Amino acid sequence: MVRHPGARSAAAVAGVLAATAAWHIGPAATWLPPVRRILSPSLDGRGRPDHVALTFDDGPDPAGTPHVLRLLAEHRVRATFFLVGESLTRHPGLGRALVAAGHEVAVHGWHHDRPWMPAPLRDVREVARAAGAVRRICGTDPRWYRPPYGILTGGRLAAARRAGLRPVLWSAWGRDWTAHADARSVTASVLTDLDGGGTVLLHDADRWSAPDAWRATADALPGLLAACRGRGLSVGPLAEHAVGSFRDPRPRPPAR
Repeated sequence: MVRHPGARSAAAVAGVLAATAAWHIGPAATWLPPVRRILSPSLDGRGRPDHVALTFDDGPDPAGTPHVLRLLAEHRVRATFFLVGESLTRHPGLGRALVAAGHEVAVHGWHHDRPWMPAPLRDVREVARAAGAVRRICGTDPRWYRPPYGILTGGRLAAARRAGLRPVLWSAWGRDWTAHADARSVTASVLTDLDGGGTVLLHDADRWSAPDAWRATADALPGLLAACRGRGLSVGPLAEHAVGSFRDPRPRPPAR
């Protein structure tokens, strides 16, 4: 049976679309904790077994960030802050304050959006722009990249690598962005999944969360830090966490 040329062309287009979708969406499966624990423990934020990496997303924010900074200073703890580029340019003094206090700053993208459609060129531009803002404003070279919502697409993974950034997600989170979060719920959520070598995700801003959601995080921090110390775990930034080597979760393109 001879296939019509039009059918062959349609099949070829379908194949290209399928490959593009796999390249774009495939890494996003690492949003699921069981998947990334198996495929890439380093992407899960696994590090030193006697240490917990404390990280904050979505800042800097003029309401939440200073409050979190004060609490961390009181407890003599440093953390890693994943900054949104457009927010950093709006509040550059907060970015500099983070570094002055000894915290590590990292890249959370230029905008805080979901990558519904493949846009690799835009991803490259925006990740590079955000990393450049961190260097220019904070005066330090960022090392880490965490995509908004933890959705790591093929385009964003490639953009991070091109910008010299290492992707990392988390192994425990506080679910502190919801309207019903409070100190008790945030603490319980983190401690349910946290063990030595884990990375904690919290938020110091509420721009993409329920109003004042960061207050639940701030209220939970003293108890969380005490719980970690009670387990014999030190708490600090990713720079001190010795995260293992990252393994690319994308499917390999078919040979030509």
